[in-house]
Amino acid sequence: MNIIVTGGAGFIGSNLAEALVGRGHRVTILDNLTTGKRQNIPSKAEFVELDIASPKVDEVFKKGQFQILFHLAAQMDVRKSVENPAFDAETNILGGINILQAAMKNKVKKVIFSSTGGAIYGEQEEFPATESHTANPLSPYGISKLAFEKYLYFYNFQHGLSYVSLRYANVYGPRQNSEGEAGVVAIFCKKLLAGEKAVIYGDGLQTRDFVFVSDVVEANLLAMNFESSMAFNVGTGIETDINTVFERIKKCAGSTQERVNLAPKPGEQRRSSIAYEKITKFLGWSPSVTLDQGIERTVEYFKANP
Repeated sequence: MNIIVTGGAGFIGSNLAEALVGRGHRVTILDNLTTGKRQNIPSKAEFVELDIASPKVDEVFKKGQFQILFHLAAQMDVRKSVENPAFDAETNILGGINILQAAMKNKVKKVIFSSTGGAIYGEQEEFPATESHTANPLSPYGISKLAFEKYLYFYNFQHGLSYVSLRYANVYGPRQNSEGEAGVVAIFCKKLLAGEKAVIYGDGLQTRDFVFVSDVVEANLLAMNFESSMAFNVGTGIETDINTVFERIKKCAGSTQERVNLAPKPGEQRRSSIAYEKITKFLGWSPSVTLDQGIERTVEYFKANP
């Protein structure tokens, strides 16, 4: 199958592209390398260095004649979105629409979108949150992801463009960016393995639902053959507080460093976990990697890639 992966040089995108290439698909990666890394790109994938907002995107789609679009390219920094909402919208909404227009014009059959479960629901009223939970995002990042889901619905209704929206919990694992603000597991791994102190914003009792990247890749692969258009949570349904994550990584890394707590950052919710029963029912997906297993694999990756 002929497939394009936007953001395919990034953390999740490169792991997905690698799996697609391994299954014999013809894969094109479109990435501007703002946060993605060239070394993440599989050797058998074609690479186009381009921003998703570029007018040249249509030419890429016209030339490629893709059947499936995996849309992962995004501005992912929640704190940056709070500081500069317009910057976030330029990529996540306007850039996304540019991609959808190219997909629609060039007869792409399905869009599989990497959305967010953690940021869309906001301060949850139920735990874990199902897909029907009220969406009250607390950051422009969450707002832009929700808005793009609405655009997907429009393109499906108006143009018949099929889609699956995958609302991820907090994804972690090999190749996660340890320089950004979102990858707390990667940041802790990098800091502790280097013998440095790790910073926790707030009291560390805020919770997140952590899902391993290989499980997220599997959800994307299963979505390829799903015939309806729908949104699914991709998480574990388990809340883990940040202090606990720190202590588990510290133990796995053999570190003696203590954590440093600073003032909390704006735009971040207190608790988050998402239910996965719906995706189990429709796609047969469920998480297979425990947090301890995932942390061990991630620590080993950062040991080998300091």
